[in-house]
Amino acid sequence: MGKTYFSKKDLLRYDPGTGAEAFTTRRDSLLPYPVIQGHQVHGTKVAVIDRPDMTREDLEGYDAFICALPGVAIGVRTADCVPVLLHDPVRHVVAAVHSGWKGTVLKIALEAISLMERDFGCQPGDLRAIIGPAIGPDSFQVGEEVVEKFRDAGFPMEMIHSFRGPRDGSPMSGGHHIDLFLANKWILERCGVRSSNISIYDIDTYTDPSFFSARREGTACGRNINAIRLIP
Repeated sequence: MGKTYFSKKDLLRYDPGTGAEAFTTRRDSLLPYPVIQGHQVHGTKVAVIDRPDMTREDLEGYDAFICALPGVAIGVRTADCVPVLLHDPVRHVVAAVHSGWKGTVLKIALEAISLMERDFGCQPGDLRAIIGPAIGPDSFQVGEEVVEKFRDAGFPMEMIHSFRGPRDGSPMSGGHHIDLFLANKWILERCGVRSSNISIYDIDTYTDPSFFSARREGTACGRNINAIRLIP
């Protein structure tokens, strides 16, 4: 097969199952329609979007969003953090979750799924999950204190953690590394989401210049928008 080329303006589109559509923007992408977003704080608050005119000010302090309104897109902003997009094709509900390393330790995806179960009658076994572009395990070098937070939170360290020896002076060489993709997959599976229903797009935002990366560019950089909606 020939090499696939894309423009920086192209959206990274996903298949979240029949009845929904989802995407992540690249650096220069334009949103195809409005996307409701919140003011994220790396916490665990989950908001139900029950009207199409909700603003960022309405959603101060929320890091995950659930919506059952056809045609209303919800999204989370990332620049190395993990976006988790969920779709229940049975109950016709979608969710967007911002799960940075702090949110992952706090298991924010669990909070979102629990609210989907409680308020909408969703069954985790019905959910389709997408784990979008984020900082990859080769690039997510952390200190011992971060490793301890994951260990204390009960994560399977043999799965998500590696120690790569002394640093050799090159970026992200050696030291402790955490795999946030697998950490979030483990959370989803613990919630009851089937492994076969979880799609990981293991694109490393730190090494792929078509996506924003706070670690590569600084925290003032732009953000990738990760959106999902029920098709109207």
